[in-house]
Amino acid sequence: MQKAVTSFIFGLAVVGYAANSSAADLPLVDAHIHYSHDAWEGLPPAKAVALLRKAGLKRAFVSSSSDKGTQLLYNATPHLIVPVLRPYRKHGELGSWMHDDSIIKLLETRLSTNKYAGIGGFHAYGNDVNTNVLRRVVSLAKQYGIFLHSHSDAAVIDGIFKKNLDARVLWAHSGSTDPTEIRSMLKKHKNLWSDLAFRDEHATDRKVDKAWRKLFQDFPNRFMIGTDTFAPERWFYVVEHANWSRAWPKDLPKSLAENIAWRNAMTLADWALKNKTVNN
Repeated sequence: MQKAVTSFIFGLAVVGYAANSSAADLPLVDAHIHYSHDAWEGLPPAKAVALLRKAGLKRAFVSSSSDKGTQLLYNATPHLIVPVLRPYRKHGELGSWMHDDSIIKLLETRLSTNKYAGIGGFHAYGNDVNTNVLRRVVSLAKQYGIFLHSHSDAAVIDGIFKKNLDARVLWAHSGSTDPTEIRSMLKKHKNLWSDLAFRDEHATDRKVDKAWRKLFQDFPNRFMIGTDTFAPERWFYVVEHANWSRAWPKDLPKSLAENIAWRNAMTLADWALKNKTVNN
């Protein structure tokens, strides 16, 4: 019964957003989408893709718990989905995966079998970066020429670059961090990008804060937008968030707005494509 109700609600979401989306306004690449087991049960791939298309996305970076969700969407529309390998088999592994050596074999098998642009988004904090599992994650990303999508603190970001100076890292939710800290980290690490998921997304004032404006201007190639559909209900907001992500950058110079909206994410995706980790 619950599955039927969820499917019905998601169906209404697709129909409702179809009438309200302003997809033609500004192209977007969403760098933070999940399609996990609790989402695909009520939102089949065709409907999920319909929502992404209604949002007017050029690409969507997708990772899932388990990876089956990512593969479902990628197989449905490989030209839209940039597949990212999440090291979780289910949601409950968020705080334990880095201590579970069986994750290493899982990642090695998936990477040798499927095409990926990155590994993540994974959660890690402090000394987690020194576990055997996370060490192997960093080395696998280097081996396959793919990026890391890290939902973490600055200590983990620093630790990743200590292990591989040439790593490419997308820092999840760093748009919610003090811009002073973001500035320091971007200056320190040339291959660090900031994922702005959950940055003031419910605000009504579309003006960009002074400190953030200066940060965007000083690092115009290092920011990208993201929705983070961490729970099934977050799929309700994919189109709404896309519309919001077209609204606030209009307070910035056009070229900078376009960088944040899609160019920077495409640069990271194209780097992965050149490494032949994803079919174009």
